[in-house]
Formats: sequence, C-alpha cells, structure tokens
Amino acid sequence: MTPATPRRSAGLLLFRPGDDGPEVLLGHMGGPYFAKKDAGAWTVPKGEYEPGETAWEAARREFREELGLPPPDGVAIPLGEVRQTNGKIVTAWAIEADLDPAAIDPGTFTMEWPPRSGRVQEFPELDRVAWFGLARAREVIVTAQATFLDRLTEHSS
Repeated sequence: MTPATPRRSAGLLLFRPGDDGPEVLLGHMGGPYFAKKDAGAWTVPKGEYEPGETAWEAARREFREELGLPPPDGVAIPLGEVRQTNGKIVTAWAIEADLDPAAIDPGTFTMEWPPRSGRVQEFPELDRVAWFGLARAREVIVTAQATFLDRLTEHSS
C-alpha cells in the first residue's frame, strides 16, 4: 500500500513596515471550529491546489478567492515550504504591500452545521484579516507557519 500524497496549499504573506518592525497580514480561519479561538487560528491566506497547477499560480488564485481582492504585484520572496501537523505541505511567498482589512470580501465554504443536523450552512473562508507585528503574529499563527515569519525576518535583516 502506498502512502497518500500529502495535500498541498500555497499562499501569499503580505508584509509592510511598522513602527516596531515589519507587520504581516494574517487571516482568521472562518467557520464554527475557529470562531472562539485566537492562538493557532490565524493563517497565511492560502489554499489547496492539485497537480497541474503551480504553487505560485495557486497562491495568487487563492489570495483572490480568500480575500476577494487581486493579489498584489511586487517582488515575491520565496519562503519555502512547511509541513503542518495535519500533514499538509504549505508553500508561501512574502510580498511587501499594504491592504485595508476592511476591503476584503471573503470567499465562502459550506458544511453541515451543527454536525449530523442535516443543516448545511455557509461560512467565510477567512472571517477577518488583520495586521500583526511579528511577536504577536507568532502567538496566533498556525504553529508550523511561524517558520514563514522566521524566514521573512532572515530575509529582511
């Protein structure tokens, strides 16, 4: 029996200069499982892709789908890959850009909620986005994705 191919996601981590160093734009995962969570519930805007689509193409597509805005132009800094605890491999790029969190128009997904109720509800992919200084971002980002913050810091030093 061959092991399952890991799921892959790609995303864009926006950053901008802040008063106390770089700030990054993270999205709070939507849906009922994350509604009352903060730590570990924020992510790089990203999404899954299939063979045949490049990670870069997926990162730009997913940015548009998750935030409802075109991906910014600019120099893309490769941040590499990380493997999350769920086995998913995430690839990310950092781009220096500014974005007003109030401008997002998030994509949605549907799921049965409450479980086994037969009721299907729609939820935003990301229920909000916000700018964070790097120290605060480390407290709230999905644990494995903190590596992207480290790599961004190495690049900007």
